[in-house]
Amino acid sequence: MNNQDNILSIKLVKRNGILAYPNEAMKAIHKEFVDNLQEEQTVEIFFSAAGAEGTNMQLAKIHPCIRKLANEIGMTFEAMKLEIKKKSGLVIGDLNNDGYAKSFGDCSIEELSGVIQTIIETGDFCNINFRGKLPEIYQD
Repeated sequence: MNNQDNILSIKLVKRNGILAYPNEAMKAIHKEFVDNLQEEQTVEIFFSAAGAEGTNMQLAKIHPCIRKLANEIGMTFEAMKLEIKKKSGLVIGDLNNDGYAKSFGDCSIEELSGVIQTIIETGDFCNINFRGKLPEIYQD
């Protein structure tokens, strides 16, 4: 695994006053992530306490994956983001006239799930496996 591709997405559950892995698979994913880090490498962490919505977590997953796709394909981040929005049905009308692209921040949970599915499918087409990076999106 290329260290630049080392993306982690796990859920932790507060139990008995500490954050715990909900299962052994999540613990193994975290261990693999740590094992693939280089010494002195910096890790950025985003925590979001999710209730039923989980929107912040979805948004936190979407942008790094779009950046990875853009880098692999040779597109700018903004161009790839627009392509994902088009494929996900978030572009309404003609952008050169009165059309617009809906902001991810204004999307429903269902729309963001569709965006994530589009990212997974686009990754499959480009031989990038996002499935292992995003499994818990479809839980709950």
